[in-house]
Amino acid sequence: MYTKTEKDIWSTRRPLAVMIENHLDSRPTSGLSTADVVYEAVAEGGITRYMGIFYCGITPDSTMFSPVRSARIYFVKIVPEYDALYNHVGGAGNCDDPTVDEQAKALCFIRKNKIRDLDQFGRAGDFRTCHRVTNRLDHEVAYEHTMACYSDELYKAAVKYKWTNVDEKGIPWDKNFVSWKFKEDNLQKGTTTEISFDFWASKKEYSVTWKFDSAQNQYLRFIAGQKDIDLNENIQLTAKNVVIQFVKEIGPLDEHLHMNYEVTGTGRALIFQDGKVISGKWSKATPFARTKFSDESGKDVELNRGVTWIELVPSGNQIQYN
Repeated sequence: MYTKTEKDIWSTRRPLAVMIENHLDSRPTSGLSTADVVYEAVAEGGITRYMGIFYCGITPDSTMFSPVRSARIYFVKIVPEYDALYNHVGGAGNCDDPTVDEQAKALCFIRKNKIRDLDQFGRAGDFRTCHRVTNRLDHEVAYEHTMACYSDELYKAAVKYKWTNVDEKGIPWDKNFVSWKFKEDNLQKGTTTEISFDFWASKKEYSVTWKFDSAQNQYLRFIAGQKDIDLNENIQLTAKNVVIQFVKEIGPLDEHLHMNYEVTGTGRALIFQDGKVISGKWSKATPFARTKFSDESGKDVELNRGVTWIELVPSGNQIQYN
């Protein structure tokens, strides 16, 4: 799937986590088709946001990520699973900000837990690393929808802080990394061909549908009934595995309408692969532990090799699949 040259490149790096928005006015996004894993959850007001985990897919050339937006604490609590660089544009809540609820203080969590932070307002502030691109789309958009960051420059910035494949003490990023289990594609495909759900029922602009392509054994992504496209390559976003992770929703918490989603603990999960669905659960003991997915018997679910999307859906929401 990847060449030796590509492997040689990524072996000198660590994963990169990037916050990318999904506001209706900012679509289509740029860069998500090169992610290994994508997480999606509500940022506020029913508007969802993505965090892409990039490693293998962005090695040959520089990848532009856009629109890059601000940090949210429930995404930040996933970053340590990969010991990743974290790229964003500001975020909710410094430690001393009285207007932000303690449960939502993403910047405070980053600082206290020494996340490898590539904030556009800080270590990723060089113009070559992140800057405004006002002509990415074929129409004018609000200024907040225009930030773009570039993978090669982000990795150059990381070198300055000795955040390569090893840290400043020479410890490899994957020393304590817990990999999911993987399998070969199942030759016998199931009959579950469509998955659809809302994050918030009042926000149909953010409704998601995944349609199973049995020929390629992958799922095609649609947002609000339209193909979800990566503008960089003008291709539809796809996944080999789609995981619905049901999480407790808390909020709005403060005057900024910040939310929190409990990504530690345990909860229900639905894992879609090979045109089939596995009912099970997820578990994550601490922000620094790996999220694990198991079936109803407690056995770890083996995922198909390829892109995995994890949808952080409020507990109690209905998932339609047939």
